[in-house]
Amino acid sequence: MPTNSIAAMLSGCSIELNPSNSKALDAAPERLQVGMEVFLTWIPGANPMHMVEAAAKLRRADLLPVPHVCARHLESSTQLEQLAARLAGDAGVDRILVIGGDGAKPAGPYDSSLAVMQTGLFQKTGITRMAVAGFPEGNPNIPEPALHDALRAKVDFAKSAGLKLSIVTQFCFTARPVVGWLQRIRGRGIDNPVRVGLAGPASLVTLARYAVRCGIGNSFHVLTEHPSFAKLLTERGPELIIRGIAAGAGPGKNGTLPLGIAGLHFFVFGGFQQTVNWINAERLR
Repeated sequence: MPTNSIAAMLSGCSIELNPSNSKALDAAPERLQVGMEVFLTWIPGANPMHMVEAAAKLRRADLLPVPHVCARHLESSTQLEQLAARLAGDAGVDRILVIGGDGAKPAGPYDSSLAVMQTGLFQKTGITRMAVAGFPEGNPNIPEPALHDALRAKVDFAKSAGLKLSIVTQFCFTARPVVGWLQRIRGRGIDNPVRVGLAGPASLVTLARYAVRCGIGNSFHVLTEHPSFAKLLTERGPELIIRGIAAGAGPGKNGTLPLGIAGLHFFVFGGFQQTVNWINAERLR
């Protein structure tokens, strides 16, 4: 199987769930492949300890929970210490995604994902696999040079601390910014595995709402300026984007995906079941 085929690109993909979505959480053990990474979101205002029970349930089903740890949502070092201890001890979590989080003012002492990483609290519990965010289309609130410097600082810290660091990108609607960003970070010596974020099948209205919320207006313009492409995206899901990434990135080496792509990561804006149905159907084509 060519490493840049749709089936190969979907191999080892991951998915995102809201831990308060009990229906999706109950369905996950039957619908998802054993060993799949399932990212658990931390919605602003939610109690992060709710992720513990959800992570434990996924772990019992031989899935790999990846809780979000949002720096700006943490209220204190005590809360962070308790969260780390419970995720590792009660739920058996061995990997997390550390992100800055929303909000102009942090709820507590941490203003960045690097600040959380530098506490060493997760490392003390045995959690040494960490993922951080990547921004192929940039961040409307952070200049591009600052984004690069922040990523470099996290990569350098992870190496010095013995962490296994990976990167999960924001979702995009076109392949070009993803491939270009991957080429740039590889050219700068950042060789960490990357999961490429994609929106699962959803209506155009839903995709537009999340695009505005997540600040990916550049590629969304493609949808508004090219209605035929927008129609294909809503009818066929992210297939065209995946094909574009595979074509732009080129063939992988020794059976691996190109440009250090570790897999695809799906945001379930259109619903968990709809996204899983699409993934499974594409794997069988």
